Amino acid sequence: MVELSIELGSVLLLAFGLKGLAKIRTARTANGLAALAICLAVVGLLLQQGLGGWPWMLLGLGIGGGLGAVLALRVAMTSMPETVALFNGCGGMSSLLVAIGAVQLPTPLNLVGQVSVLVSVLVGAITFSGSLVAMGKLQEWLGTPGWTLRPQRHAVNILLAVACLVCCVLVLKGMAVALILLTVLSLLLGVGLTLPVGGADMPVVISLLNSYSGVAAAAAGFVVGSELLIVAGAMVGAAGLILTQVMCTAMNRSLTSVLFGGALGAGSSEPGDGAGGREEYTNVTSCSPEECALTLEAAERVIFVPGYGLAVAQAQHSLKELARLLEQHGIEVRYAIHPVAGRMPGHMNVLLAEADVPYDQLVEMDDINPDFPRTDVVIVLGANDVVNPRAKSDPASPLYGMPVLEVDQARTVFVVKRSLGSGYAGIRNDLFELPQTSMVFGDAKQVLQSLLQELRSLGVGKVAVGAGNTR
Repeated sequence: MVELSIELGSVLLLAFGLKGLAKIRTARTANGLAALAICLAVVGLLLQQGLGGWPWMLLGLGIGGGLGAVLALRVAMTSMPETVALFNGCGGMSSLLVAIGAVQLPTPLNLVGQVSVLVSVLVGAITFSGSLVAMGKLQEWLGTPGWTLRPQRHAVNILLAVACLVCCVLVLKGMAVALILLTVLSLLLGVGLTLPVGGADMPVVISLLNSYSGVAAAAAGFVVGSELLIVAGAMVGAAGLILTQVMCTAMNRSLTSVLFGGALGAGSSEPGDGAGGREEYTNVTSCSPEECALTLEAAERVIFVPGYGLAVAQAQHSLKELARLLEQHGIEVRYAIHPVAGRMPGHMNVLLAEADVPYDQLVEMDDINPDFPRTDVVIVLGANDVVNPRAKSDPASPLYGMPVLEVDQARTVFVVKRSLGSGYAGIRNDLFELPQTSMVFGDAKQVLQSLLQELRSLGVGKVAVGAGNTR
């Protein structure tokens, strides 16, 4: 009775935790609730299994908890997408091992248990190998081989999928060796489905793999009779699918085109290496941080557009310091967040939250787009495809139809980038040549620190701090 109460309590806590993760303001507390739910579930399992299983479970808890603590303390914000992909893979492998372990028990499984084992093995193995490939591509350990972009790859993946289904039938008929073959084929299928995906589509793939890990966990819950695993897996699976659809909508890509079509930005794992990146710019204006600071000093409304370049430079704290200085000068500051900015869903939200940027200053794309025409200065920090006006005007562009931040409507735009290299879509950015746009070339952190120095030399912020703001 005690064990059942603990498990039900953990299910409720997990449900509240997952619900709280939907909002930035409650995400930290919600994450703690979810962690507490898992701890309670482990305690309930220890009580249920008796003293015999304690040493092994505590050993696993210690090793897993220790590795998780090390990762949490040492992983850089730029490596967070790779870490999420790795965690997805670990979830898939856990479900796979649980299913294989259940088969080894002396008590035979009923039909529901057998089908659950097959789902856990199939989806868990695909999640594991696919997540490792995604992590390797994000870390630039793996590229996109040319042969994976040919139509023949579909035939290979279809053959692997059919072979997996055949193995499932053989397992149900009692052929034990077919389970091993199913595991191997599923691992290969995960590689085959993920390897052709280009860098620009990786946020969608990470969301989808997250959903897969939830499905595998729910199936494992049926295998071992755990209500928590069933509920948690179902929630994660459903949330992952919803997020995947949101990402596809934000990129104007269908899920089928991501998985089976031409991969956006697949020709290279490095931004700017695509064919479109070789288009020449003929009318680009550049300026120094000093000129940018003079314009900022006279502005009333400023919007920052964070992108992956901000994360690479680890410049979020410098950005927060610059925003605070502008606010002391009476300037309204906000941050425009595109759903797929960065390399995973919510990457920019997490990055700015690390610098304690106020939640109410983070504004989603649909809400902030109408405000760009009345904005004095927009500073784009490392973003590229998500601010490219070609998505609205060029039907031949791979970005056409993709919702973008309409920064081209602002009165003045400063784009902070190391170079004129293209984004993952591999095309030129028309924003760079607009008359109101100036490029500020350099590392985002160095540029922001230069802006801080220049603004302080101009006396920005001193009047507001010393005698109140009269702007």
